[in-house]
Amino acid sequence: QVQLVESGGGLVQAGGSLRLTCAASGRTFSNYAMGWFRQAPGKEREFVAAINWSGGNTYYSDSVKGRFTISRDNAKNTVWLQMNSLKPEDTSVYYCAARRGGPVARKGDSYDYWGQGTQVTVSS
Repeated sequence: QVQLVESGGGLVQAGGSLRLTCAASGRTFSNYAMGWFRQAPGKEREFVAAINWSGGNTYYSDSVKGRFTISRDNAKNTVWLQMNSLKPEDTSVYYCAARRGGPVARKGDSYDYWGQGTQVTVSS
């Protein structure tokens, strides 16, 4: 089993940056593809970014491509989401998720474990 804890959220002005961190427990972190999702009030959960087990392949939603970067360090059991040029529409609760085995996925139902989420608020 994997436990995920997100941190790094907060309030930032439009155009600013934040770096989210997802710390994972367990010794088999490298067996998991990792993803970031977000959900705003009244909206469905949305795929943001994903990374395969080695970090060699990354995927992004069109809405964040070129602004956000996902990365991981398997030795530290950590995955990050660097968010630059933030916009008010990026305001959401951001969730880290882990998918055991297989390729990365854009659908939340494909992931096995989820963190508790961290709030990101971007003011205009």
